[in-house]
Amino acid sequence: MGVEFIDLFDQWASSYDDTVAGKDPEYKEVFEGYEEMLQQLADLSISPVMEFGVGTANLTRKMVDQNKVVIGIEPSNGMRRIAIVKCPEAAIYEGDFLKYPPLQTPIRSIVSSFAFHHLNKQEKAQAIEKFHLQLEPGGEVTFVDTLFRDAEHKQQLIEKAEKEGFHNLAKDLQEEYYPYLEEIQEAFLHQGFEVSVKQLNQYAWLIQAKKGE
Repeated sequence: MGVEFIDLFDQWASSYDDTVAGKDPEYKEVFEGYEEMLQQLADLSISPVMEFGVGTANLTRKMVDQNKVVIGIEPSNGMRRIAIVKCPEAAIYEGDFLKYPPLQTPIRSIVSSFAFHHLNKQEKAQAIEKFHLQLEPGGEVTFVDTLFRDAEHKQQLIEKAEKEGFHNLAKDLQEEYYPYLEEIQEAFLHQGFEVSVKQLNQYAWLIQAKKGE
């Protein structure tokens, strides 16, 4: 994952919670139903849980409140400082989807919210291979992230953002590595996962991928 994203996360750390709460009109629809989406992720997670892209620990807090063991991975120093204060019960380490400390704890589920799109297509494939190695038999990957159904859907969302004057959002949709639905399904299937997807709002989808027993 590029250092440009880590710099962005450090800058965003202090205002991230306001953004996901819908206080930034430009990203309000992207994060519509944010708390409910995180609650769904928490409910689906199986302890011990590995969480990538902890951010400010909003999902982490929900899982810990369910008495789950959570090992969090976060590349941004700014985000990590907030997360450790908000959720001291979790073990939160520096790292990302591809580089993180070796774990002794058996992992039964891997979760993430609005983070996987920071990897390019090749990096996503590498990460999914690592998920398969890290998970116990029958373990699950459960993500919420922005996806496009297809190229037409992508263009529609970009044009909608531009029409509404949301130029930062339009730029994000064009430049970040949001995958197409078929791409993400194929990437998990290629590593032997059973995969399902469900749309949660105009931008966000729930991705569930189960490793064989």
